[in-house]
This record gives sequence, C-alpha cells and structure tokens, in this order.
Amino acid sequence: MRVLLIEDDAKTARALASGLRGEGFETVTAKTGEEGFFLVSRESFDVVILDWMLPGRDGIEVLRTLRAGGSKTPVLLLTARDAFAELLARVRALLRRVDSGSALRQQIGDLTLNMQTRRVARGSREIALTPREFDLLMFLAQYHDQTVTRQMIAREVWREPNRATPLDNVIDVHLAHLRRKLDEGETVKLIQTVRGVGFVLRTEADA
Repeated sequence: MRVLLIEDDAKTARALASGLRGEGFETVTAKTGEEGFFLVSRESFDVVILDWMLPGRDGIEVLRTLRAGGSKTPVLLLTARDAFAELLARVRALLRRVDSGSALRQQIGDLTLNMQTRRVARGSREIALTPREFDLLMFLAQYHDQTVTRQMIAREVWREPNRATPLDNVIDVHLAHLRRKLDEGETVKLIQTVRGVGFVLRTEADA
C-alpha cells in the first residue's frame, strides 16, 4: 500500500512516515498542498494523509482541489496530532471503504455534513451555519464520540495556539449558537458538555 503524507511539520512527518513504513506502508511525503497535487497527478497512491493545518490553504481546501482535479484517492484528514495507533486504525478503515468520495461527506446519526458544499442537514431539515460555525461543527465531527477541549478548538478552529479567557468566551458563544441550530426541538441532543473537560458530538445521551 502506497501512502502520500502531506504534512508541513518536518518532525511530525518523519515520525509518521517512519511509523507507517514500520507497518508495511510505502510512504511518500510532501510539505505543501501544491507538492501533494503534483505527486498525486504523477503517481498512484492508495491513500492520502492530509494535515488539517497546512500553511496557506488548509486541509479542506486542499481536499476540495484534489477532488475538483478528478482525484479519487481516499483522503484522511490529520487533526490535532492524532496518536499514531488511532491514525493507523483510521487509515486501515478508510482503505476498506468502497466509496472513496465519502471522505467529503460525513453522516453521524441523522446529521449529514458535506465538506465540499458546506451544507448541513439534520434529517430532512437543512441548517444554515456561519462559516465559523461550520468549521466548528466539522472539527467536532472529526472527533465524534470523543471529547475535545477548548484548547483543541482554539488551536484547530480559531488557529490560536494560546488560550485566553476572552477566546474561551467566544468559543462558548459559538457553541451555544451551534447547539441551538442543531438540537433545538430535537429529542437527541448531539452536542454535549463534558463538565470541566470540554465538548463531545455524539448520538447517544450522556449517561
């Protein structure tokens, strides 16, 4: 299996590439989205691992461009420096999928999230989100059933490496707006607060 790893941080790229090679994957690395496009157009890969936080265009923009250029290669978004064991499990699960285009569409319960069109629906009800609300939901969806902290949200959605109380307040306001749009009138509440830790998007009620 050939893997293309698009990751701008050299230390992270070396560690991931070494780990993947140790698991039997032939791994090629690229530092930028442009370099990745060039490699995908010239060579054949079984999966692309794409850093969410690339400089210039983020991972979603790079993914859109790959799909617009006709690439059908399955793509996995690398978010918040996944632990290697989790990343490996996600790569293997992605390789088992028949529909490689599903990387742009995510279904969580009755919630449908289309990363290409940036459209969101809950059942048959379409939900209008601001760009920031969509990015926040997309991040929660990447980690559905896992708790994310405000620090993770600050770094990956707001792109602020250091948390501060005013930013926490802004995050909480956006989460409240997003929760109202998604969950108001619904029996199952998707966005739940994990007291003292953070937030989780899941389809089962908090026990």
